[in-house]
Amino acid sequence: MVSNFFVSSNIMFGKDSVKELPAMLKQYGAENVMIVYDNGVKMAGIADQVLETLKEVDVNVVIFDKVLPNPTNELVEEAAKLALNEKIELFIAVGGGSSIDLTKAVNILMTNPGPIGQYGGIGNVKNDVLPLIAIPTTAGTSSEITNVVALTDTVAVCKYVIIDNKLTPNNVIIDPEFTKTMPASVTAATGMDAVTHAVESYISNMATPLTEYNSLKGLEILYNNLPKVVADGTDMEARERMMLGCIVTGFGFSNANLGLVHGIAHTLSAHFHLAHGMANASVLPYVMEFNAESCPEKMVELAKAIGLSVSGEIDKDKYLLSNELKKLIKTLGIKTLSKQGIKEKDFEMLAEDVIKEPVLNFNPRQNITKQQVLEILKKAL
Repeated sequence: MVSNFFVSSNIMFGKDSVKELPAMLKQYGAENVMIVYDNGVKMAGIADQVLETLKEVDVNVVIFDKVLPNPTNELVEEAAKLALNEKIELFIAVGGGSSIDLTKAVNILMTNPGPIGQYGGIGNVKNDVLPLIAIPTTAGTSSEITNVVALTDTVAVCKYVIIDNKLTPNNVIIDPEFTKTMPASVTAATGMDAVTHAVESYISNMATPLTEYNSLKGLEILYNNLPKVVADGTDMEARERMMLGCIVTGFGFSNANLGLVHGIAHTLSAHFHLAHGMANASVLPYVMEFNAESCPEKMVELAKAIGLSVSGEIDKDKYLLSNELKKLIKTLGIKTLSKQGIKEKDFEMLAEDVIKEPVLNFNPRQNITKQQVLEILKKAL
C-alpha cells in the first residue's frame, strides 16, 4: 500500500532556543516583520523576550496583539489588512494554537485573494505563502508543525478547518521555558488536546504505519508527563517532554486527520466559545467508548501504549482506554459540559451540527446518527 507522510518544518528544540531567532531572520533577509500574539503571552512577559531578541536584527517590527481564542474570519481579515498595508515579508507567531492558526490564515491572504472563508477544506490554497516562524507557548495544538488552520465562521456559526501543506511553518522554535507560566487549568486542557490528537489519529481510517507510530509514541509521552506538569508547573523536565510529545503527535495527526471528538469540540466552540482543549477533553472518553466497537484491536494497542494491563479478552480490553481517560480527566480537573455552561436543552441543536462536520469522514465508526451524538453528550454532561 502506498501512503504519504508530510513533514516540513525545521525545528529548533530546547531551553534558550529562542536565541536562535535572529539568525533565522537573517537567512530570509526580510525587512518588514509581523509578530502575532495574544494578551496572555504579553502579560507573561514572553512577547517582550521575543521582541528583545529582534533588536539584534535590522528589521521593521509590526505587532498584532489582538488574538482571541477560536479566532474568527473577521479577526483574520483585520490582521491581514494591517499586514498588507505594512508590506510584511515574514511572520512570527508566538503563543498557542489560536495565535499560530490566525497567523497561518493571515499568511494565506498575503498571496491569495480574500475572503478567508473560501479556503475551507483540503488543498484549496493556490499560491505559496510567506515565511512563517512559529514559537509555541503551549503543549497542545501542535499547530506549529501542522498544515491545519482552525477558524470560526461567526455568520454560519461553525468552526471549520483549512488544510494545505503550504501552511506549515517554515521554522519552529520550541523553548519549554515559555510554557512555565501556563496555569494548571490551561496546562491540563491543552495537554488533553494533544492526548486527543494522539488517540484520534491512531484510530483514524486515514492512519498509516508511519502515523500510527507517531500517535502511539506521542500518547505514551503525553500520558506519562501531563499529570506531572499539572501538579507542578515548575517541573521543566516534564514540560520539555510534553513539548516533545506534542511534536511527535503532530506529525501523526497532520497526516492521519482526526474524528468525532473534534467534530463535537468544533461545534461546542462555535456555539459556546469553549476552549478547544477543554471541549475535546470533556467528550474524549465517551467518544472512545463509542468507537471501541469499530476498532477494538487498536483500542487495546492504545491501552498497552500507556502501560495498562490487558486480560486477553478483547471484549473487555477494548474499554480499558476509555475507562482510563475518564479517570485522567477527573485527576486533571477537566470540567464536565454542565460545569462549562452547556445545558441538555442545547443538545438537539449541537447534535444536528455535529453530524454535518467533515472531520467525521475520518472517524473509524461511520454513519454516525444524531441520536448517537446525543447519547455521548449526555454522558459528558
